[in-house]
Amino acid sequence: MNNGDTRVSLLMSHLMLRRVLGILGIALPIVLAVWGFALSGWSLELQDSISDYYSLRTRDVFVGILFVIAWFLFAYRGYERKDDIAGYLACVFALGVVFFPNSGESWEPIVHFSSAASLFLVFSFFSIFLFTKSRGHRTPQKRRRNKVYVTCGIVMLVCMALIGWYKLYFEDTFISDYHPMFWLESLMIWAFGISWFVKGETLLKDPKYPRYQPVVDASGDNDGILNTQKRIDELIKEYEG
Repeated sequence: MNNGDTRVSLLMSHLMLRRVLGILGIALPIVLAVWGFALSGWSLELQDSISDYYSLRTRDVFVGILFVIAWFLFAYRGYERKDDIAGYLACVFALGVVFFPNSGESWEPIVHFSSAASLFLVFSFFSIFLFTKSRGHRTPQKRRRNKVYVTCGIVMLVCMALIGWYKLYFEDTFISDYHPMFWLESLMIWAFGISWFVKGETLLKDPKYPRYQPVVDASGDNDGILNTQKRIDELIKEYEG
């Protein structure tokens, strides 16, 4: 396997990890809700918040998925140093959500919800400012993906604002019977999942790499090989965007 094929293979593995992260995010609220229904004898009663599932046996899924997300983000590498820092911060905040349940001591819910809010702020930053960058030419598919990223980031921010509004003014009203926090938190998690799922180029993906066969010119020099490698590098830059 030549250097170009190795780099393409590594890139495809990275894309697959992004897809897995997106799938985990999309699945989390659904798995928690369905398992919660089963534990309650299929009463179809939702918890008020996704964090409340920590107090049930569903904590296994809650903690497990967040751990996977945390360590993937810790290992995540982007274009610049700020991509790495965002990944480190997201890892710390995700672990804060895991280690400090909302049902713990009086100070633990404060750490839990502060970590959750900070985590989604970082997720929004990923979607709006990091995922939209590109080191190469922006293909039509890349421009469409950017619209998805920005939309997902805005959805997360709007849902956070609505949760704050609900907690301040409507938590003790009849609206609480409809579990608005659960649905708003689910929307945020789905927006996160969709953003990473698309970042893995499962949807709106760029054209596949063509197969290049390096050919030595008749004169005997290696310009053909050098030009082929240069073209592979250009394509990888476009594909990574």
